[in-house]
Amino acid sequence: MGHGHSHRSGPVRVPLARGSIGVLLGFLVLCAIATVVGVVALWPDAGKVDALREKAQFSAPGVQFLDATVRSLETTCPEQAAQPDQPGAVPGAADRPSCGSIVAVLDEGPERGREQTVGVPTAVAQSGLAAGDQVRLVRLPPANADAEAAYSFDDVIRGKPLWILWIGFVVVVAAVARLRGILALVSLGFAGFVLLKFMLPALLSGSSGMAVSLVGSAAIMFVVLYLAHGPSARTSAALAGTLLGVGVTALVGQLAINGASLSGFGDEDAAMLSAFAGSLSFQGIYTCALVVAGLGVLNDVTITQASAVWELREAGPGLTRRQLFSSGMRIGRDHIASTIYTIVFAYAGSALAILMLLSLYDRPVFDVLTSETIAEEIVRTLASGIGLVLAVPITTAIAVATVGGRSVPARS
Repeated sequence: MGHGHSHRSGPVRVPLARGSIGVLLGFLVLCAIATVVGVVALWPDAGKVDALREKAQFSAPGVQFLDATVRSLETTCPEQAAQPDQPGAVPGAADRPSCGSIVAVLDEGPERGREQTVGVPTAVAQSGLAAGDQVRLVRLPPANADAEAAYSFDDVIRGKPLWILWIGFVVVVAAVARLRGILALVSLGFAGFVLLKFMLPALLSGSSGMAVSLVGSAAIMFVVLYLAHGPSARTSAALAGTLLGVGVTALVGQLAINGASLSGFGDEDAAMLSAFAGSLSFQGIYTCALVVAGLGVLNDVTITQASAVWELREAGPGLTRRQLFSSGMRIGRDHIASTIYTIVFAYAGSALAILMLLSLYDRPVFDVLTSETIAEEIVRTLASGIGLVLAVPITTAIAVATVGGRSVPARS
């Protein structure tokens, strides 16, 4: 009998290295068990969280927050409400007084249907607020039976435009990415659930920021990757690379925070939080924020690397593992370059107002860069960048180890 040569066209099925797959799955099972144990051990203390919430309620008894509809807007803001160079003037004070007013009709409350005239801050008056927009007013109860309730402006109600934007986002994602996009949105919802129901309350309960970041991130990644990309060896390789990348980011971030003596009080929000929960470790909270901030980009890189290795194996079934790793790393280096820009620009954009303010100060650039506010952003960027960069060779190596030596045609 002669040896026939079969030339089949069609998709190629990448063979798997059974031993490596066993090790990979064993590692992921251990990580899953550790995650479940961590969630149970770090589950927030509802009593402590409720006590902090009660303490943080800033409204006095009887104060109400009521919705109202703007009837008219009057802007009477002078060009300069305050001169910064005057004695005793505070920089930025010109933006603080209410130099405009609105007439709003109450949509609820004891005086429903009645018009109220209240002052609004300069920034709000000049932000595009117009008749028909909804606002929230603060109602102060009357001091006695003969007096009338007092009203003041609280904020603009932005629910409608935000919902429209969200619906547009969902429609675009579903139309372009179809099922994968819908699954990604579901994954995003799960991530928000973990963040709001576990991670934030756990931090408020006083749990370690490092532990909460690792456990919460692992829980998110297990569900997000398998749900959005499907259960497969390729996804498992990306998940392992992501988990290891998260660990590297957390470790580097913790070392950098301690080495730079960052307190975690780089913004006003942290200072406000300390007024209600001063016993919390704000260094730990900052560590957790650092890890969570890099999750999305890290996930993107690891999925890309695992997919690249699979595609390379299909295209080059005769490649050795060394050649496969080298080819995968060439793709990874290009991805690293573009992703680093993404991280830096994202953080720069979020801190643009701070950068503008610091640019006005007549201080050496090095002094500005090492200030707490800017140093936090620098540490966040660099720690995330180190974890991201190291995740590329880690994920590539895991993916190369899990694919077999040769590709075989898929059976029809």
